[in-house]
Amino acid sequence: MTIALISGTSGLVGMQLLHQLLRNAAYSYVISVGRRSLAMKHEKLLQIDGDMPKLTSWAWEDQINAQSLGGVYQNLVLALQEKKVTVHAFCSLGTTIKQAGSKDKFYAVDHDLVLEFASWSKKLGASKFLYVSAMGANSQSSIFYNQVKGKTEEDLKAIGFPYLGLFRPSLLLGARHEFRFGEQVATFFMMPLTWLKLGKNIRPIRDHVVAKALVNVALSDSKSSVDCFLSGKMQELGA
Repeated sequence: MTIALISGTSGLVGMQLLHQLLRNAAYSYVISVGRRSLAMKHEKLLQIDGDMPKLTSWAWEDQINAQSLGGVYQNLVLALQEKKVTVHAFCSLGTTIKQAGSKDKFYAVDHDLVLEFASWSKKLGASKFLYVSAMGANSQSSIFYNQVKGKTEEDLKAIGFPYLGLFRPSLLLGARHEFRFGEQVATFFMMPLTWLKLGKNIRPIRDHVVAKALVNVALSDSKSSVDCFLSGKMQELGA
């Protein structure tokens, strides 16, 4: 039995990823982790929610069992506790400095919450952790956003997952709930690269393509312990 853990389902890639995981027969259950429950139901979907910065101390077993009519999930909880299942963790947590309200609050989400989810996933026995980062991720960058993404990647490597997949998409295309002026301007100027199929690693990429790439990588074998995928490779993997 293979279980998927996912956090960050409110974003473009996260919601696409959730739907793809639920549709994929390779995963028996999908456990969504977040601050609040999603307004959706599915026979394979289990949801646990609460104060994300304290995730590693959550009584997640009680939350899953509370959704268990007739004790149907008791065997799942026991298998997770005894590490008798294969666990893949997917993380697309992220915000913007504008949404967060400050650099410190942005860091708390894009670094601290990602690491909290990763630590909890490792505790549950996750053999693979797949993280949606950013194209310019670099801990030495002069751009704060890219600097935080790079620092997060480095700290994820230190956790020591058997396999870590880092995905650095270029400008994401999809139906956002909020308006982002900067992204709209960038999309206008970058779209010709998509039409002309130029600059494979910098041209915009669809959210569902990134999501499919994550799932395909998770279900494949890798000869390395850490892989980094740019948009060009994601276009191939998510085709």
